[in-house]
Amino acid sequence: MKSRDVRIRKIQVNALANRKKSYTVRWVVAADPKSRTFTTRALADHFRSDLMQAANRGESFDTETGLPDSMVQPEEAVTWFAFVLRYIDMKWPGAAAKSRDSMTDALATVTPTLVRAAPGAPDVAILRRALREYALPPAARQLDRPPDIAAALRWLERASLPLPDLTDAAVIRPALDALGLTLEGRKAAATTTRRKRSVFYNVLQYAVELELLDYNPVDKLRVRSNRRKVTHEVDRRVVASTRQVRELLAAVTYVGRRGRNGRRGERLYAFFACLYLAALRPAEALGLRQRDCYLPDEGWGLLTVEKSRPAAGKRYTDSGEVHDDRGLKHRGETETRSVPIPPELVAILREHIERFGVADDGRLFRSDKGNVVAASTYSRVWDEARALGLPPDRAQSPLAGRPYDLRHAGVSLWLNAGVPAPDVAERAGHSVDVLLRVYAKCIDGNQEIMNARIEAALAAMDGGHAS
Repeated sequence: MKSRDVRIRKIQVNALANRKKSYTVRWVVAADPKSRTFTTRALADHFRSDLMQAANRGESFDTETGLPDSMVQPEEAVTWFAFVLRYIDMKWPGAAAKSRDSMTDALATVTPTLVRAAPGAPDVAILRRALREYALPPAARQLDRPPDIAAALRWLERASLPLPDLTDAAVIRPALDALGLTLEGRKAAATTTRRKRSVFYNVLQYAVELELLDYNPVDKLRVRSNRRKVTHEVDRRVVASTRQVRELLAAVTYVGRRGRNGRRGERLYAFFACLYLAALRPAEALGLRQRDCYLPDEGWGLLTVEKSRPAAGKRYTDSGEVHDDRGLKHRGETETRSVPIPPELVAILREHIERFGVADDGRLFRSDKGNVVAASTYSRVWDEARALGLPPDRAQSPLAGRPYDLRHAGVSLWLNAGVPAPDVAERAGHSVDVLLRVYAKCIDGNQEIMNARIEAALAAMDGGHAS
């Protein structure tokens, strides 16, 4: 039934102990009270304004839903949650495992914000786990769901906003803000924020492509003037000297319990040496096979880097393994990179192969069970080596704080040794412009040269005045 007997009341503020405020819009249609609750005042104001405008236009209100015809969503309207699943199904086959992980991370962050207030809302942590582990990865959707996970996803299906609602700035702005926060509510790193917002933008753009939205609502927002700058340069404080690296590598061999094949650190000594002396990325070193190594008895050797084994998680790889099996970063699937290695690394790798052997597929570095070495494993060994090999003040500093910083030290060494930038870029797997931008502050000598030129110019000016 329809009625024009409508009375719209003031917004009711609900303040419950230990919970955020909510806002309820109340109105009456043909003596039948109606209400709808929102998580923000802006959403409540917007909804109430729409009701009042419809009533002022003389629209009839449905006595069952309490809504005027202009505010009744078409039955076929797609919800944000349903569309996210559709987007993932489209992107998943062609995406790398790390990209899949990044995509689901961003969408699990923003999706809980794009909901209406509905009874039975689950804890955000449970909802995020439900999305990351059961709903978003396509293969995980068939898994048996614990009761709390199943209940959380049922609630999300009911509460998820219709896709057209995302054109409202009062909806889209809080979603963007949420993508800039950590799980603890602190500001996330600028690179993390940019990555997550990029995923969100691309999902909305896909909705535009399918003509489910007329435009991307993010484009309508004013850019905040206090956006943080994303830093790409390597922090010079993390770059260790050759002496410091040698001390750290020596400390690695003393880390871990001694087993049948030596300490865990001894098994990873050659791995860390590859990060420094060949400037390999950790994932590239993990993918290194015996057939990729030319290790002569004397002189320089050569690594043909072809594989990368980045850790992504079983839910995100096609093989169901923790580590993805991919080609090199920024290169074609079968493209390789040749890295000449000094006699020191040749000897280290020859000794490693002789002592520890290789995995069944020829990989140089493996766990005790033959698997790819986990990032948590080699990071823990590195942390212990830093505590053992550095003075206390240095151990508390950013110096060589991550295994990846060995690569930074290696590339910096090559640049400061005078190796031309194009050759360094080729060996490290960078473009020249990226190389110089990233390592600009790690090249020694420029400051002294500039100072000398300025000093000479000042001296020439003084001579001119004296004359």
